[in-house]
Amino acid sequence: MAQIPFSDPPWLQGLPSAHFTDSHRKWQATIQPLIQRLLHDQAVEWEQAETVPAHVFADFAAANLLVASLPAPLPVAWLKRVGIHELPGGLRVEDFDTMHNFIFGDEMVRSGLVGPGGSLTTGFAFGIPPIIKFGDRQLQERFLPELLTGKKRCCIAITEPDAGSDVAGVTTAAVRSECGKFYVVNGTKKWITNGIWSDYATMAVRTGPSGSGAAGLSLLVVPLKGHPGVMMRRLKVGGQISAGTTYIELDDVRVPVENLIGEEGHGMRYIMTNFNHERLAVAVGATRQARVALSSVFAYVLKREAFGKPLMDQTVVRHRLAKAGALLESQSAWAEQFAFLMTKLSREDADRELGGLTALLKAQAGMVLKECADVAVLLFGGNGYTRSGQGMIAEMIYRDVPGARIPGGSEDVMLDLAVRQLVKLYQAKTKAIKAAEAAKI
Repeated sequence: MAQIPFSDPPWLQGLPSAHFTDSHRKWQATIQPLIQRLLHDQAVEWEQAETVPAHVFADFAAANLLVASLPAPLPVAWLKRVGIHELPGGLRVEDFDTMHNFIFGDEMVRSGLVGPGGSLTTGFAFGIPPIIKFGDRQLQERFLPELLTGKKRCCIAITEPDAGSDVAGVTTAAVRSECGKFYVVNGTKKWITNGIWSDYATMAVRTGPSGSGAAGLSLLVVPLKGHPGVMMRRLKVGGQISAGTTYIELDDVRVPVENLIGEEGHGMRYIMTNFNHERLAVAVGATRQARVALSSVFAYVLKREAFGKPLMDQTVVRHRLAKAGALLESQSAWAEQFAFLMTKLSREDADRELGGLTALLKAQAGMVLKECADVAVLLFGGNGYTRSGQGMIAEMIYRDVPGARIPGGSEDVMLDLAVRQLVKLYQAKTKAIKAAEAAKI
């Protein structure tokens, strides 16, 4: 049966692509039915129930699928040490690249819902990398074996009630105890995805004096579940409900000083190295959601009749689909390009060259999702405003839209950051060119 227009990117409709190799195509063909069985067959049910059963996380861990949410290249030595040599389909961990990660992120949202997949991978994808990249040997030895195998769970805890996109505004304080063996942590974290199920948090804390801004931030591995002084509760949010958004209170929480990630005062730099991976992940998920919304309503208007003919025969309907589809395909191609560039650039070069543009990619993904979700709800009509029936998926995706536009850097902040970063990069390159020319004279 022919695919509904906009339901998949061109490379998954049999068309040629310069970005995807045979390895990538085999990976996609392997994981799509696996993720469908483990997650998507019941994703809508679990999102409506507001929680994904705990066994699903264990199922993904057993299938070696959780590690596919990590940024490439994977921590090969650590994975092999804990017994993970291959991912599904025989993909060797040393052969995993950003395009494989891109495909995994896309397939995790094929149901059209971010919450169920996010409940499994958000903490894994963003909470573990700082330990891998910046943790010393003893820290890695204590935490990575159980985290990488899914025996324990981790989240990333940065956002606070008064510090969201402004990370430098974090006020949760970590003060060394008189004996020097502990940090005593006090403060609150809010909107922490996966927090309620997490054994640990990779947490941004202020080790410098109040008002010291980014220079006073550090990262700590903070014990959560059952740890004295830690209180957690689920937050009721509009969309992505099953992802486990959490409010965390910390009251004189004692954390061993050995849980410091890297060096004191370097937390902001460590956090920033997560941004390209995080923002690309958000963009990929939002783009797949936009596909599901638009293709679902495309199928609907082909069969739905009004005023004596199919809705597709109405010029205004075709016009709405065309505008949204053009935005969607442009966004999809741009996201593929970013993933491809990240396979070819070193991490240092990618952070420098793509930082601003990745912020723009993430912001644009949210805007495209909003347009496609709007079109889906409007063309489904009353069915798109109902939490059951044939337009239900459009209604569910519509509620997810703010989850793409706010977390990971809110839209307006991302737009401004993108231009500021591009100006900074341009000025740095101009200065370097002038210096090189002067050296030749």
